[in-house]
Amino acid sequence: MRRPVPPDGRVVVKIGSSSLVGPDAGIDRTAIERIAGQVADLWEAGLPTVLVTSGAVAAGLAPLGLDARPTDVPSLQTAAAVGQGLLMHSYAEAFASRGRVAGQVLLTRDVLANRDQYLYARQTLDRMLTQGVVPVVNENDTIAIDGVRFGDNDRLAAIVSHLVGASLLVLLTDTEGLFSSDPRLGEAEFLAAVDHADERLDRLHGAGPLGSGGVKTKVEAARIAAFSQIPTIIASADASLRDLTSGEPVGTWVEPRKVSLPARKLWIAFCQPVRGLVAIDEGAVEALIQRGTSLLPVGVTGVDGGFSAGETVDVVGPDHEVIGRGLARMSASVVRERMGRRGGDEVIHRDELAVFAS
Repeated sequence: MRRPVPPDGRVVVKIGSSSLVGPDAGIDRTAIERIAGQVADLWEAGLPTVLVTSGAVAAGLAPLGLDARPTDVPSLQTAAAVGQGLLMHSYAEAFASRGRVAGQVLLTRDVLANRDQYLYARQTLDRMLTQGVVPVVNENDTIAIDGVRFGDNDRLAAIVSHLVGASLLVLLTDTEGLFSSDPRLGEAEFLAAVDHADERLDRLHGAGPLGSGGVKTKVEAARIAAFSQIPTIIASADASLRDLTSGEPVGTWVEPRKVSLPARKLWIAFCQPVRGLVAIDEGAVEALIQRGTSLLPVGVTGVDGGFSAGETVDVVGPDHEVIGRGLARMSASVVRERMGRRGGDEVIHRDELAVFAS
């Protein structure tokens, strides 16, 4: 299952706030130097690498005299505004000392929800990598608000792995990998390697005090990357990136899907805000999964939300499981009017429907 990154393969490495912040709640320069050194080493080994970093809010706490992450939006955005420049300055110096130029890339979900901007982001990241520039990516927490945020950099890192065509996604954290349950609460099995669809992953959750993510978001990120056939390793921030990319048995390896979604369907599935829900019957579920058909009104049993034509909706089966996500070709009111009827236009065309079944 586990395998090394091929020569010239691209790598996306994400490091979280808990791995970058010292005991005084400020940025730990030693941690910055260490991750920059490891990323620079991957470049020297012929593996162009993107660094997705958290830490902007945490970096802004000490200058503002705060000893804990704020809970209100204006304070969070103020801390991010102060901290982002400090964080990037630290990275720029650390990479420069190793002969590497670093470039800052700030993204939000609403930016990538626009198809043209998504493609421009992909082109920019590709050009940076081909010119030897280390992309240092973060969510733009200064302006992002709920509804247009990824919510954590684990998911953002998975999207970036799609954008750059990565051969491996590495999520660094404060544990050695994933366990079957919380190891702090008793005996727990270390998961050295799992398939992305392993049911044990469904039971994992938890978050740390400094970051906004946790075990659950890392599992979600690994599953997002899996749709591009990108494997994920979840490992300790103390682990060697050279070991991880060489196939050494370190951390938790998450095996991806055998078949990738097309690029446009990846964008629909993971970069679009979901505006509603369409429930379908068992026959429609079989048609979508087994035959790859479009979703027709006859198979629809219910509608939730006030979405418009062209907006993204989840498609849910009789067991309430989300089986797909697509761009609706008619509004919620029209779907309600036509559901259960034969004939007529598609509710979602097959070319604009990402089916999640493996």
